[in-house]
Amino acid sequence: MFGFVNFNKPAGFTSHDCIAKLRKLLNTRKIGHGGTLDPAATGVLPIAVGKATRLLQFLPTAKAYRACIRLGITTTTDDLDGEVIQQVDRFNIDQEQIVERLQGFIGTIEQVPPIYSAIKQKGRKLYDLARKGEQITVEARKVTISELRLLNITHQDFCELEVEIHCGPGTYIRAIARDLGTQLGVGGTLANLVRIQSCGMFLENSLTFADLEHKLNQQTLELINPNLLLNHLDTFVLSVDDSKRWCQGQLIDLNQAVSSSKVISVFTPEHYLVTYGADQTFLGISVLYERNEILKLKPKIVLV
Repeated sequence: MFGFVNFNKPAGFTSHDCIAKLRKLLNTRKIGHGGTLDPAATGVLPIAVGKATRLLQFLPTAKAYRACIRLGITTTTDDLDGEVIQQVDRFNIDQEQIVERLQGFIGTIEQVPPIYSAIKQKGRKLYDLARKGEQITVEARKVTISELRLLNITHQDFCELEVEIHCGPGTYIRAIARDLGTQLGVGGTLANLVRIQSCGMFLENSLTFADLEHKLNQQTLELINPNLLLNHLDTFVLSVDDSKRWCQGQLIDLNQAVSSSKVISVFTPEHYLVTYGADQTFLGISVLYERNEILKLKPKIVLV
């Protein structure tokens, strides 16, 4: 098996739990995922099967979430799974204030990840250190948020905000909930999270465990072709002779392989190219680099 699955992770499962179950369902050990979701979160968990696991690092990095943020409460984990450490029962915050604060998160910002996270510090995961009561200092990281929209506000038992967030890798939605509540002066925590986009996959096309079981029983399961998820990268087609040399790990001189000014004009260090053989066979991923003022095509991932 070779390709990707747009998997809809259910609540209550860790990403590792999902991998373990999918290995049994698909009857293969070689499975990986494209970005951890917290156990309480649901939505798109990109799954790579077979040699496609080697392509995860090249998939689009943009992610999108639909989140419910509960104001007036602060927890140890920045979501409802943690212990409540502060609660404000009465406060008056209007929509204009909320929208103004949300706008402040857009762009490249410094974000302090939650203490309870899988980030490693001195070789150990932060949540392991936190559970043991060890003193932790978490350094801020730069993350990019391209869009943050307020969809709805409800005032029933709690004041809750429904927001949609489009962001880059490494962004913690729990941290946004926490920091928004802090800025509003009442505290905030993440009440619910659904990932609606990741690695070029979207929630509306995702498959649940039940969907996968049904398709497997009906023998109708089709894995996503990697080409469909790598179309953000430039492509390069090799000749028959160059294909053989490339698959053997040899460097290809672009001046001899092609006289295209486009390839030269887009050259940057670590510029990746989806590489095909003369018969349009997907060979893998190449990386461009310069040696003695000559552009070379170097095999990065060889799949054949």
